[in-house]
Amino acid sequence: MTAIRMTRKREGNRFPAGVPVIAHRLPGVAWPLLVYAAVLARPTPEAFEALFTRNRWPAAWRDGVFAFHHYHSNSHEVLGIYEGEATVQFGGEGGVQVTAKAGDVVVLAAGTAHKKLASRGALGVVGAYPEGSDPDTCRGVPGAILSIALPACDPVFGVAGPLFEQWK
Repeated sequence: MTAIRMTRKREGNRFPAGVPVIAHRLPGVAWPLLVYAAVLARPTPEAFEALFTRNRWPAAWRDGVFAFHHYHSNSHEVLGIYEGEATVQFGGEGGVQVTAKAGDVVVLAAGTAHKKLASRGALGVVGAYPEGSDPDTCRGVPGAILSIALPACDPVFGVAGPLFEQWK
């Protein structure tokens, strides 16, 4: 299992507005997990909702992350952390652990199993799905790679975002 701890000073790929992007390939998932660090300097649920909706990922919920493995077989998902800190396991029991803080965004391809392992502070997350999606919630880890079309826009950067470079 690999652990990624998000920091405000991160080496690696930088995309629009200097936001670091970490792409982590997971077994059994068509496209890599994307983590955008410190997208919002002053994160609020309303700011994430406006950002995602503007980029054709209408905000769907505010809450936390389930403490059991689950995935969406028919939709991609984006998580915007607006309060607290969460350590989430992506890709099943042998997957990667990501600790994301307020202001960070995580983009999951359809079929990416995920569960919360721990949180600090009052955890607040905005979740969204690409426009036109009707996401299901399945328990466990998918048995096969799911093939879902690319979304029309990156949830943070729009039509020219890093999602399209990473999800080729």
